[in-house]
Amino acid sequence: MTQDDLLARAQAWLAEDPDQETRDELAALLDRNATDELTARFGGTLQFGTAGLRGELGAGPMRMNRSVVIRAAAGLAAYLKAKGETGGLVVIGYDARYKSADFARDTAAVMTGAGLRAALLPRPLPTPVLAYAIRHLGAVAGVEVTASHNPPRDNGYKVYLGDGSQIVPPADAEIAAEIAAVRSLDDVPRPTEGWETLGDEVLDAYLERTDAVLTPGSPRTARTVYTAMHGVGKEVLTAAFGRAGFPPPALVAEQADPDPAFPTVAFPNPEEPGAMDLAFEAARAVDPDIVIANDPDADRCAVAVPDASADGGWRMLRGDEVGALLAAHLVHKGATGVFAESIVSSSLLGRIAEAAGVGYEETLTGFKWIARVDGLRYGYEEALGYCVDPEGVRDKDGITAALLVTELASVLKEQGRTLTDLLDDLAVAHGLHATDQLSVRVEDLGIIANAMAALRERPPVSLAGLTVVSAEDLTKGTEALPPTDGLRYHLEGDYKARVIVRPSGTEPKLKCYLEVVVPVADASELAAARATGAGLLAAIKRDLSEAAGL
Repeated sequence: MTQDDLLARAQAWLAEDPDQETRDELAALLDRNATDELTARFGGTLQFGTAGLRGELGAGPMRMNRSVVIRAAAGLAAYLKAKGETGGLVVIGYDARYKSADFARDTAAVMTGAGLRAALLPRPLPTPVLAYAIRHLGAVAGVEVTASHNPPRDNGYKVYLGDGSQIVPPADAEIAAEIAAVRSLDDVPRPTEGWETLGDEVLDAYLERTDAVLTPGSPRTARTVYTAMHGVGKEVLTAAFGRAGFPPPALVAEQADPDPAFPTVAFPNPEEPGAMDLAFEAARAVDPDIVIANDPDADRCAVAVPDASADGGWRMLRGDEVGALLAAHLVHKGATGVFAESIVSSSLLGRIAEAAGVGYEETLTGFKWIARVDGLRYGYEEALGYCVDPEGVRDKDGITAALLVTELASVLKEQGRTLTDLLDDLAVAHGLHATDQLSVRVEDLGIIANAMAALRERPPVSLAGLTVVSAEDLTKGTEALPPTDGLRYHLEGDYKARVIVRPSGTEPKLKCYLEVVVPVADASELAAARATGAGLLAAIKRDLSEAAGL
């Protein structure tokens, strides 16, 4: 793009931008002739994919802003009308991030102008409430304005279809084509009224549904510390706990209320180092049975347990550990149907399902795939996502997952046992499934592309001294899985070691998922097995980093 083309594109964008804030921002860049920054914003367009849109807030087609959202809404409306859904209902939810309410109202206006019916949730609410509302209200689609656990400067746009699950190919490409066909914002009718703002009836119906994940008469005695991570979970989670009869969670006051600046955390993600420090500080003061955290849009659930050997006395459970605990609890409750997980999650779920005689299926990464499994009863992903009530919410739900894990903690408490004791039982029964992740956050996306290229051109022949016996390029797909950008390695020996490498679909990260399975004869071998597993994982991580040039 020439300098003249760049300036012309920026001037054209400025002329139709409906947001004074981004107009001022762009005008200042033009006044300064900030070529590098203008190129970063106008050198392409934010790509609409199976994660919808997600990116940094700001002016220009490579940022999240009202102009980009209006075009996305117009593309979605055109797609729905092409599918014969004229007059259908589109439900719109939003979190408490910067610009979320604006983006939600713009979407409602575009849907109304396109001849669809639009309904806004009454205020910032958890993403699972939106996913529930789609099915509950018989909508043809839903939109959630959220960037989940991304940094404060980001926002996003997540699209669901009428089955209540997120879009998958080819819908993403078809919607993207309709977005690309929008020539000017002047061509997009945006009335100032005509949509509905829902009351609390949908939220009340969702909360009534949350009761269904618990066993009538089950123990409700476990005490919790809870953090909403500056997001929108507090109101709904505390209401759900109150309905269920659990003791009121002790709140992490500094993180309890929505704040788009996320002032106490570098990244508002319970998995990130330091994010749980305030929760652990609160736990040391009140001595609960477990600590629970939601991410800012409350579709994920993190759990921590007392651990005298951990720094500060508390240990975050891995998503794979919580996934296995919930599976074991559901089996004990007599659940039937299919248990599903993505390929990056621990193989322990398959062992639990096989032993219980329930169905099991692996999918590509993301709940957009897990939610579509026929006969799904339970699905989880290692990144703290759990679907425990697929008939109610066909997506991950951090509220119902929190209820179910607190019920499990209560059941075990009545027996004088803990979540850690149950994890030990699962290790003895099925082998110690030790998992870890090598996650590299980058500023330059080229680093990720180079790492993937290096691994494809020079696949590692061994990791941690174990020979790589199979190396699959998942872009070619498999008999069970459609194509995806990823690599999978299986290593020799009794440890059934496995590595999967893939670029994140929502963040500038390269993610590598590691697992080793250490046989365990009885509980006396657990400490040694954990040491063996930790050593192998560390060595695999080291060798993989070197092979990828990281």
